[in-house]
Amino acid sequence: MQERPTVLFIGGHDPSGGAGIQADIETAQALGCRAASLVTCLTTQDSRNVRALHPQPAEDLLSQLDCLLADIRPQAIKIGLLGSAQVIPSLAERLATPGVPLVLDPVLAASGGQRLADERLVTAIRRHLLPLTTLLTPNRAEARRLAMTAEPDTAARELRGLGAGAVLLTGADEARGDQVINRLFHETGEQDFNWPRLPHSYHGSGCTLAAACACGLARCGDLVSVTEQAQAWTWQALAHAEHPGHGQWLPRHLAETEP
Repeated sequence: MQERPTVLFIGGHDPSGGAGIQADIETAQALGCRAASLVTCLTTQDSRNVRALHPQPAEDLLSQLDCLLADIRPQAIKIGLLGSAQVIPSLAERLATPGVPLVLDPVLAASGGQRLADERLVTAIRRHLLPLTTLLTPNRAEARRLAMTAEPDTAARELRGLGAGAVLLTGADEARGDQVINRLFHETGEQDFNWPRLPHSYHGSGCTLAAACACGLARCGDLVSVTEQAQAWTWQALAHAEHPGHGQWLPRHLAETEP
Protein backbone atom coordinates (compact mmCIF):
# COMPACT_ATOMS: atom_id res chain seq x y z
CA MET A 1 0.00 0.00 0.00
CA GLN A 2 1.37 3.41 -0.95
CA GLU A 3 2.23 5.58 2.05
CA ARG A 4 0.21 8.75 2.40
CA PRO A 5 2.16 12.03 2.27
CA THR A 6 2.55 13.72 5.64
CA VAL A 7 1.56 17.35 6.09
CA LEU A 8 2.72 19.20 9.20
CA PHE A 9 0.05 21.60 10.45
CA ILE A 10 1.06 24.37 12.87
CA GLY A 11 -1.82 26.40 14.28
CA GLY A 12 -4.29 27.03 17.06
CA HIS A 13 -7.04 24.85 18.49
CA ASP A 14 -10.64 25.91 17.85
CA PRO A 15 -13.09 24.25 20.29
CA SER A 16 -15.93 24.58 17.77
CA GLY A 17 -14.06 22.35 15.31
CA GLY A 18 -14.71 24.61 12.35
CA ALA A 19 -11.23 26.09 12.05
CA GLY A 20 -7.68 25.59 13.29
CA ILE A 21 -5.92 22.29 13.81
CA GLN A 22 -9.10 20.21 13.77
CA ALA A 23 -10.08 21.63 10.38
CA ASP A 24 -6.57 20.89 9.12
CA ILE A 25 -6.64 17.28 10.29
CA GLU A 26 -10.09 16.61 8.86
CA THR A 27 -9.07 18.16 5.53
CA ALA A 28 -5.93 16.02 5.37
CA GLN A 29 -7.95 12.89 6.12
CA ALA A 30 -10.49 13.72 3.42
CA LEU A 31 -7.75 14.39 0.84
CA GLY A 32 -5.70 11.28 1.49
CA CYS A 33 -2.87 12.79 3.52
CA ARG A 34 -1.55 12.08 6.98
CA ALA A 35 -1.59 14.97 9.44
CA ALA A 36 1.13 15.76 11.96
CA SER A 37 0.30 18.74 14.15
CA LEU A 38 1.68 21.32 16.57
CA VAL A 39 -0.75 23.45 18.59
CA THR A 40 0.54 27.01 18.93
CA CYS A 41 -2.21 28.18 21.24
CA LEU A 42 -5.52 27.28 22.77
CA THR A 43 -8.44 29.63 22.23
CA THR A 44 -11.62 30.60 23.97
CA GLN A 45 -14.00 30.78 21.03
CA ASP A 46 -17.22 29.51 19.53
CA SER A 47 -18.84 29.76 16.11
CA ARG A 48 -19.39 33.49 16.64
CA ASN A 49 -16.01 34.89 17.63
CA VAL A 50 -12.72 34.46 19.49
CA ARG A 51 -12.76 35.76 23.05
CA ALA A 52 -9.20 34.97 24.17
CA LEU A 53 -5.90 33.41 23.06
CA HIS A 54 -3.77 31.22 25.31
CA PRO A 55 -0.39 30.86 23.51
CA GLN A 56 1.84 27.89 24.27
CA PRO A 57 5.27 28.86 25.70
CA ALA A 58 7.72 29.24 22.81
CA GLU A 59 10.30 26.88 24.30
CA ASP A 60 7.71 24.13 24.68
CA LEU A 61 6.46 24.49 21.10
CA LEU A 62 10.00 24.47 19.70
CA SER A 63 10.90 21.40 21.76
CA GLN A 64 7.90 19.57 20.33
CA LEU A 65 8.86 20.64 16.81
CA ASP A 66 12.48 19.48 17.24
CA CYS A 67 11.33 16.10 18.54
CA LEU A 68 8.92 15.64 15.64
CA LEU A 69 11.30 16.71 12.86
CA ALA A 70 14.02 14.43 14.18
CA ASP A 71 11.69 11.52 13.43
CA ILE A 72 9.35 12.52 10.57
CA ARG A 73 10.02 14.61 7.47
CA PRO A 74 6.78 16.14 6.18
CA GLN A 75 6.10 16.53 2.47
CA ALA A 76 4.47 19.94 3.10
CA ILE A 77 3.92 22.37 5.97
CA LYS A 78 0.96 24.62 6.67
CA ILE A 79 1.06 27.45 9.24
CA GLY A 80 -2.08 29.11 10.56
CA LEU A 81 -2.72 30.96 13.83
CA LEU A 82 0.54 31.69 15.66
CA GLY A 83 -0.68 33.60 18.71
CA SER A 84 2.69 35.10 19.64
CA ALA A 85 5.57 36.82 17.84
CA GLN A 86 8.12 35.37 20.24
CA VAL A 87 8.27 31.95 18.61
CA ILE A 88 8.48 33.08 14.97
CA PRO A 89 12.25 33.63 14.44
CA SER A 90 13.22 30.23 15.88
CA LEU A 91 10.29 28.55 14.13
CA ALA A 92 11.44 30.00 10.81
CA GLU A 93 14.99 28.70 11.35
CA ARG A 94 13.72 25.17 11.86
CA LEU A 95 11.33 25.24 8.91
CA ALA A 96 13.83 26.52 6.34
CA THR A 97 13.99 23.10 4.69
CA PRO A 98 14.71 23.06 0.94
CA GLY A 99 12.20 21.12 -1.11
CA VAL A 100 9.39 21.19 1.47
CA PRO A 101 6.62 23.58 0.35
CA LEU A 102 5.19 25.86 3.03
CA VAL A 103 1.64 27.26 2.91
CA LEU A 104 1.07 30.26 5.17
CA ASP A 105 -2.46 31.26 6.13
CA PRO A 106 -1.90 34.60 7.90
CA VAL A 107 -4.62 34.45 10.55
CA LEU A 108 -4.62 38.06 11.74
CA ALA A 109 -8.26 38.34 12.80
CA ALA A 110 -11.12 35.99 13.60
CA SER A 111 -13.99 35.78 11.15
CA GLY A 112 -16.10 37.35 13.90
CA GLY A 113 -13.84 40.41 13.89
CA GLN A 114 -11.55 39.88 16.91
CA ARG A 115 -7.91 40.79 16.18
CA LEU A 116 -5.54 37.86 16.69
CA ALA A 117 -2.21 39.49 15.84
CA ASP A 118 -0.47 42.62 17.12
CA GLU A 119 1.99 44.64 15.07
CA ARG A 120 4.99 42.74 16.47
CA LEU A 121 3.55 39.50 15.12
CA VAL A 122 2.76 41.05 11.73
CA THR A 123 6.34 42.37 11.49
CA ALA A 124 7.77 38.97 12.43
CA ILE A 125 5.68 37.24 9.75
CA ARG A 126 6.92 39.73 7.15
CA ARG A 127 10.56 39.39 8.17
CA HIS A 128 10.93 35.71 8.98
CA LEU A 129 8.12 33.67 7.37
CA LEU A 130 7.33 35.31 4.04
CA PRO A 131 10.78 34.46 2.59
CA LEU A 132 10.08 30.77 3.32
CA THR A 133 6.54 30.76 1.95
CA THR A 134 5.65 28.79 -1.16
CA LEU A 135 2.02 29.93 -1.09
CA LEU A 136 0.43 32.70 0.98
CA THR A 137 -3.39 32.60 1.30
CA PRO A 138 -4.63 35.92 2.73
CA ASN A 139 -8.03 37.45 2.38
CA ARG A 140 -8.05 41.05 1.23
CA ALA A 141 -7.99 42.58 4.70
CA GLU A 142 -5.07 40.38 5.71
CA ALA A 143 -3.13 41.21 2.55
CA ARG A 144 -3.56 44.94 3.14
CA ARG A 145 -2.41 44.66 6.74
CA LEU A 146 0.61 42.47 5.93
CA ALA A 147 1.74 44.69 3.06
CA MET A 148 0.72 47.96 4.73
CA THR A 149 -0.90 48.91 1.42
CA ALA A 150 -4.51 49.93 0.85
CA GLU A 151 -5.15 48.30 -2.55
CA PRO A 152 -5.46 44.48 -2.34
CA ASP A 153 -3.84 43.59 -5.68
CA THR A 154 -0.94 45.93 -5.01
CA ALA A 155 -0.61 44.36 -1.56
CA ALA A 156 -0.44 40.87 -3.06
CA ARG A 157 2.30 41.93 -5.47
CA GLU A 158 4.26 43.56 -2.66
CA LEU A 159 3.98 40.41 -0.55
CA ARG A 160 5.54 38.46 -3.41
CA GLY A 161 8.29 41.06 -3.41
CA LEU A 162 8.87 40.37 0.29
CA GLY A 163 9.57 36.72 -0.49
CA ALA A 164 6.30 34.83 -0.87
CA GLY A 165 6.56 32.54 -3.90
CA ALA A 166 2.89 32.94 -4.75
CA VAL A 167 -0.15 34.65 -3.24
CA LEU A 168 -3.70 33.35 -3.48
CA LEU A 169 -5.75 36.45 -2.64
CA THR A 170 -9.23 35.38 -1.56
CA GLY A 171 -12.24 37.62 -2.03
CA ALA A 172 -15.07 36.22 0.07
CA ASP A 173 -14.50 38.69 2.93
CA GLU A 174 -15.34 41.62 0.63
CA ALA A 175 -17.48 39.93 -2.04
CA ARG A 176 -20.34 41.81 -3.66
CA GLY A 177 -22.99 40.34 -5.92
CA ASP A 178 -23.30 36.66 -6.70
CA GLN A 179 -19.62 35.84 -7.39
CA VAL A 180 -16.49 35.43 -5.27
CA ILE A 181 -13.28 36.20 -7.14
CA ASN A 182 -10.01 34.73 -5.88
CA ARG A 183 -6.81 35.81 -7.64
CA LEU A 184 -3.53 33.87 -7.81
CA PHE A 185 -0.33 35.90 -8.15
CA HIS A 186 2.60 33.69 -9.12
CA GLU A 187 5.88 33.77 -10.98
CA THR A 188 4.39 33.49 -14.46
CA GLY A 189 1.43 35.84 -14.06
CA GLU A 190 -1.96 36.33 -12.43
CA GLN A 191 -5.09 34.19 -12.71
CA ASP A 192 -8.66 34.71 -11.53
CA PHE A 193 -10.94 31.99 -10.19
CA ASN A 194 -14.68 32.77 -10.04
CA TRP A 195 -16.95 30.86 -7.66
CA PRO A 196 -20.69 31.19 -6.99
CA ARG A 197 -21.20 33.10 -3.76
CA LEU A 198 -22.71 30.90 -1.07
CA PRO A 199 -25.57 32.18 1.11
CA HIS A 200 -24.09 32.08 4.63
CA SER A 201 -21.17 33.38 6.68
CA TYR A 202 -18.58 30.66 7.30
CA HIS A 203 -16.08 29.97 10.06
CA GLY A 204 -12.89 28.15 9.03
CA SER A 205 -13.02 28.66 5.27
CA GLY A 206 -9.50 30.12 5.17
CA CYS A 207 -8.02 27.32 7.27
CA THR A 208 -9.73 24.74 5.09
CA LEU A 209 -8.51 26.26 1.83
CA ALA A 210 -4.90 26.58 3.02
CA ALA A 211 -4.91 23.02 4.36
CA ALA A 212 -6.26 21.71 1.04
CA CYS A 213 -3.51 23.60 -0.81
CA ALA A 214 -0.87 22.08 1.48
CA CYS A 215 -2.23 18.59 0.80
CA GLY A 216 -2.06 19.19 -2.95
CA LEU A 217 1.52 20.43 -2.75
CA ALA A 218 2.46 17.43 -0.59
CA ARG A 219 1.42 15.28 -3.54
CA CYS A 220 3.77 17.29 -5.79
CA GLY A 221 0.99 18.92 -7.78
CA ASP A 222 1.74 22.05 -9.81
CA LEU A 223 0.79 25.29 -8.08
CA VAL A 224 -1.99 26.48 -10.38
CA SER A 225 -3.74 23.10 -10.48
CA VAL A 226 -3.33 22.65 -6.72
CA THR A 227 -4.90 26.00 -5.91
CA GLU A 228 -7.80 25.46 -8.31
CA GLN A 229 -8.55 21.98 -6.96
CA ALA A 230 -8.25 23.20 -3.35
CA GLN A 231 -10.73 26.00 -4.05
CA ALA A 232 -13.20 23.59 -5.64
CA TRP A 233 -12.94 21.19 -2.71
CA THR A 234 -13.33 24.01 -0.17
CA TRP A 235 -16.38 25.35 -2.04
CA GLN A 236 -17.98 21.91 -1.70
CA ALA A 237 -17.13 21.77 2.02
CA LEU A 238 -18.84 25.14 2.46
CA ALA A 239 -21.80 24.23 0.25
CA HIS A 240 -22.42 21.28 2.59
CA ALA A 241 -21.68 23.27 5.76
CA GLU A 242 -23.43 22.62 9.06
CA HIS A 243 -24.90 25.04 11.60
CA PRO A 244 -24.50 23.46 15.03
CA GLY A 245 -24.29 26.71 17.01
CA HIS A 246 -25.68 30.24 17.02
CA GLY A 247 -23.01 31.87 14.88
CA GLN A 248 -21.39 31.09 11.55
CA TRP A 249 -21.71 27.92 9.53
CA LEU A 250 -18.92 25.34 9.81
CA PRO A 251 -17.35 23.56 6.79
CA ARG A 252 -18.18 19.90 6.43
CA HIS A 253 -14.68 18.64 5.76
CA LEU A 254 -15.59 14.97 5.67
CA ALA A 255 -18.68 15.34 3.47
CA GLU A 256 -18.99 12.68 0.79
CA THR A 257 -18.93 15.11 -2.12
CA GLU A 258 -17.13 15.28 -5.42
CA PRO A 259 -13.93 17.42 -5.36
